[in-house]
Amino acid sequence: MAPIPGSGLAKGLAVTLRTMTRKSVTDQYPDAQPDLPPRTRGVIGLFEENCTVCMLCARECPDWCIYIDSHKETVPPAAPGGRERSRNVLDRFAIDFALCMYCGICIEVCPFDALFWSPEFEYAETDIRELTHERDKLREWMWTVPAPPALDPAAEEPKEIAAARKTADKLAAAQAEPPPPPEGQPGTAQPSRPTSTPTPESGTGSTPQAKPSDPQAKPSDSQAKPSDPQGGES
Repeated sequence: MAPIPGSGLAKGLAVTLRTMTRKSVTDQYPDAQPDLPPRTRGVIGLFEENCTVCMLCARECPDWCIYIDSHKETVPPAAPGGRERSRNVLDRFAIDFALCMYCGICIEVCPFDALFWSPEFEYAETDIRELTHERDKLREWMWTVPAPPALDPAAEEPKEIAAARKTADKLAAAQAEPPPPPEGQPGTAQPSRPTSTPTPESGTGSTPQAKPSDPQAKPSDSQAKPSDPQGGES
């Protein structure tokens, strides 16, 4: 069915009329601060302890507004006879927010979670050179970064946390199990010793023999008669 001519214009005018009849609300900024969502792109904070000077953020930045300087240091071996290692030490990390386009590519490509978005936006300056924030100022913005949202209660636990929890449970179970008591203390069963000496088996069966030291002992009938190897009496 073909649309009615002028229906689009009528819909647009209806939206305009509804908006004109509503009362406008003006936020009294700066007296009333706006309620911004947690993921607002205001300014970038730097957590320099996680920075490894991999230069990914500076290379991927489309505006080339990130400046990084570093030098290498030699780390002595942890154990005697080991090899020395070299590591990068951060000297300068600066972001020129006069050039930044707030695309967030630097935060997405950082493999070590050293850059974070902060909802703070009140850092306007009268001098454009003051918009280049060095690493000390970027570190101060980390205090304004909101906490990450809580995980879904029905979500699967991360593998790292599950493995650590399983190891902790095994250690706790091993510590809670009481150690076995040493031999000879009360509460332990001692092996019983035989009271009579074992006798060799005969073809028709074995009977306990009397001790040779007993003068009143009499030989039994099975012991008085010799038995053949096949188990019959001779």
